[in-house]
Amino acid sequence: MAAARAGTGLRVGGLTRLTTIDFPGRLAAVVFCQGCPWRCSYCHNPELLDANAPTPWDWAQVLAFLHTRRGLLDGVVFSGGEPTLQTALPEALQAVRALGFATALHTGGMYPERLAAVLPQLDWVGLDIKAPLHCHDVLTSTPGSGARARESLRLLLASNTGLECRTTWHSGLFTENQLLALADELMECGVQHWVLQAHRSPLGESAEISLPLQRTLSGKFQSFRLR
Repeated sequence: MAAARAGTGLRVGGLTRLTTIDFPGRLAAVVFCQGCPWRCSYCHNPELLDANAPTPWDWAQVLAFLHTRRGLLDGVVFSGGEPTLQTALPEALQAVRALGFATALHTGGMYPERLAAVLPQLDWVGLDIKAPLHCHDVLTSTPGSGARARESLRLLLASNTGLECRTTWHSGLFTENQLLALADELMECGVQHWVLQAHRSPLGESAEISLPLQRTLSGKFQSFRLR
């Protein structure tokens, strides 16, 4: 009961009961946290943007579900929206770890100081690096967002937490040359694992990423995947 009370403030916009792709190497559930301060043009979860929107779950329900999955799932992913927007995230992470689950976070890195506070409670982080620094703020419609994402990256690289950087791309967001420059920036920072996510239109059409470009990008990282 104490664990349930600890996370009652977390606003949950959705729940995936089982995933094999959101937490590398683990069977996991995904908790989608309500609210995000950025307004990326290609956001694939727009229903989670409004922090004050009515939510279909409360944290006690989610925690009760996770109790029933002990021994069946390996981990829990906090995604969004933006999980670090919520002050209840640290307590929710504590509650999940108390149940014996590994913990993961999907974040845009918009609150470096909050990320630093929860890093000791995280086993793995998927960090979205939206764009090269000079056009990051335009893509998110938020001044200073690029600098905050880079500070979060610095914190993660200095930690022992597992890290995957991800970037969604098509040529209408920024050019191929800018994508290559971003890859060089990440490589020089010490990023080892990068996922390039092909932008998909509302009709399901994916951005075309040529095989030569894929090979060039792959050669810069310990692991590179096209998703």
